[in-house]
Amino acid sequence: MYDVIIIGSGPAGISAAIYLKRAKKNILIVSNGKSALQKAHKIENYYGIENISGEELHKVGIKQVERLGVPIEKDEVINISFDRHFIVTTVNREFEAKKVIIATGTNRMAPNIKGIKEFEGKGVSYCAICDAFFYRNKDVAVIGNGNYAIHEAKQLKPVAKSVTILTDGKEMVQNRDASDFDVEETPIREFRGGNRIEEVEFDNNNTKKIDGVFVAIGTASSTDLAKKIGAVVKNNNIVVNENMETTVKGLYACGDCTGGLLQVNKAVYEGAIAALDIVKNI
Repeated sequence: MYDVIIIGSGPAGISAAIYLKRAKKNILIVSNGKSALQKAHKIENYYGIENISGEELHKVGIKQVERLGVPIEKDEVINISFDRHFIVTTVNREFEAKKVIIATGTNRMAPNIKGIKEFEGKGVSYCAICDAFFYRNKDVAVIGNGNYAIHEAKQLKPVAKSVTILTDGKEMVQNRDASDFDVEETPIREFRGGNRIEEVEFDNNNTKKIDGVFVAIGTASSTDLAKKIGAVVKNNNIVVNENMETTVKGLYACGDCTGGLLQVNKAVYEGAIAALDIVKNI
C-alpha cells in the first residue's frame, strides 16, 4: 500500500510528487500521459523560464520526478473508492493508499448533442455510481466508446433493466467487457422527451426508448472521480479547504480542477500545499 497516490502528471501532480518524495513518502503517480499543459504552444510568463513550450515543460517535470525515483503507472483511472483505505481502480489494476491527490485538470464538456443540456437532472447524468439507484428496472444508455463508458455500464448493469452503450459514430474500444452490452455505433441526432428524457433519435432516423442516459465520453474527469467518492463539487470545480483537502478526509485536489486561475504557477503552488499538509498528517 502506498502512502499517497497522485492521479495526474501535470504541474499540480508533479509538484506534489516532488515534495512528497523529498519527505521520503512512498508514492505513486497514475496518469494516462496526457496534460492540458502539453497543448500550450508557448509559455513566457513562468518564473525563471523565458520561453518554453508546454510539451517541453511537461517532459521536464516528468524527468524530474523520475530522477527522484517516483514510479509512474501509465493507465486510466476509472474509479476511487474507500474501504479502510483509498482504492484507486484503473483499467488494468487496483492500488491502495492512505491518501489520494486528484490532479487531472478541468472537467470535460458535455457532448454537443441536442437535448443533453436540456435534460440534465431530468434523465441525463454524469455519474453511474451516484445515480444508478434511480434507474432500477429502467432502460438506460451510456454515451461513450472507451473504458470509462464500459465501467459506467458495468455499474448500471446489476440495477437497470437494460444497458446500451451509444458510441455516437465512434468505434468501440477493444475491451472484452464490451461484449456484455448492446453497442449502438450510429451517430446520435438528438434526445427527446417531455418532463424527462424519453428517447434517442439516430442519424438513420431510428429511435430507441430510454429512461436515462449517462455521459461517459473519453476518460473519467477530476470531478467525475470526486463525485464517485462523495466529495462536493460546485460549478464543475472540486471544493477544497486552505490545505487543498476535499470534503472527504484524506482526499486532496489541486490544479485546474479546483477552479480559479488556470495557470501553471497556481497548479504548482496547490500541489505543494497539498503535499505539505499530507506530510504533516500522515
